[in-house]
Amino acid sequence: MDRLKDIINQEPPYKVGYIAGVFDLFHVGHLNLLKKAKERCHFLIVGILEDELVMHFKNIIPFISQEERRTIIESIKYVDQAVLVSVDNIDKLKAWEIYQFDCLFSGDDWKDEPSWDKDKDRLNQLGSNIEFFPYTKGTSSTQIRQSIQNSAKKS
Repeated sequence: MDRLKDIINQEPPYKVGYIAGVFDLFHVGHLNLLKKAKERCHFLIVGILEDELVMHFKNIIPFISQEERRTIIESIKYVDQAVLVSVDNIDKLKAWEIYQFDCLFSGDDWKDEPSWDKDKDRLNQLGSNIEFFPYTKGTSSTQIRQSIQNSAKKS
């Protein structure tokens, strides 16, 4: 019972956390990321990539508009603030300058990317950190998108 009290009363290590993503076709993997991030900070800011950036980076048009994705994200109990990510704040250091987060959270599908190692070093110099969470196996927006497209082809 004392162990349970310790866990319940444990303070998160960070004051402000930040995580950014597309969050199109919201699914349990997204929810898991947001929940884990919130467990690690007092105040969680979630960046939602603008439609233009999604088209640029992923070469797809989101099914759900940026404003609707933002509305969904800001209604989730783990999220304290939802913001749009544009060309002006897509860079992790630019985002840090704006939001002054103690930790940037991400799925571990980015963990071994050399650019993320450089960003982690740069953020560490500013007193911030990057933490990665395990990717939720078995579900992704890409899989959902493919299922939708396959169903549309059959009809």
